Amino acid sequence: MASERTVHVPVMVREVLAQMEFEPGLTIVDGTVGAGGHSQQILKKMDPTSRLIGLDRDPAMLARAGQVLQDPRAVLVQSSYAELDKVLDELGIEQVDRVLLDLGLSSDQLADPERGFGFDTTGPLDMRFDTSTGVSAAELLETSESEQLQAIFTAYAEEPEARRIAEEIVAQRRRGASVTLASELKALVERIVGVAKGKSHPATRVFQALRIAVNRELDQLEVFLHDVLLRRLRANGRALVITFHSLEDRLVKQAFREADLWDTLTRKPMTAAPSEVRWNPRSRSAKLRVARRLAPRP
Repeated sequence: MASERTVHVPVMVREVLAQMEFEPGLTIVDGTVGAGGHSQQILKKMDPTSRLIGLDRDPAMLARAGQVLQDPRAVLVQSSYAELDKVLDELGIEQVDRVLLDLGLSSDQLADPERGFGFDTTGPLDMRFDTSTGVSAAELLETSESEQLQAIFTAYAEEPEARRIAEEIVAQRRRGASVTLASELKALVERIVGVAKGKSHPATRVFQALRIAVNRELDQLEVFLHDVLLRRLRANGRALVITFHSLEDRLVKQAFREADLWDTLTRKPMTAAPSEVRWNPRSRSAKLRVARRLAPRP
């Protein structure tokens, strides 16, 4: 990464700590440990007999977390939260007591010009959390037809101009000018959609859609909510999920509505306090949902 110093500020820390309901001997999973912001505060509240398992798909972020979370109670593993089964099996752990997911993108990832997550960077369009595996965003744009790209922009960002953007990407590719840089994709979207003063940049939705597609984020979340979490979270354990857009929030809301499986502790999602939004604008779109795992019926 461009800088070794993290610029990321975790959102809704006070609310997360309040909903954790700490007690002795807990096993807590931070499934999106990132730079370690939430986990650092969780460790301060944990008793000596509790332990924390931090997961992240991004090795660069995991390295940053390792610098922050130098605590014998913490174990860090490069893994997706959707593969929690494998991680727990390797650690010899049957079930856990608390699970936290923060599904937002780290400010460190957005600022890194080599990753292509942010449209204000000039580097390659990669967008993979783990750059050692999978297809990059540039490769996806290079190999997909306009119908496929339109479907991605519509499904994952509800982009009104999905068809026009997709067609221009393919047309530009056929002219020998493939979109491979973040700055090139930003410029293309600006030409198609325009930039309205006072509104979010139109490339925001397109970059979000590509990132979700490249990392299969919604697929991973569904597998986790409807399979992995149900088997690995102990009865009366708590799941806390922070989302940043409606697609993720809808999946979490629907999963926690399964009345025989969950007691939803937040009937409406919690949001950041106005004071937090003022000093951390990124928290404006954050929503926290919390549910307690019910014991299986006999």
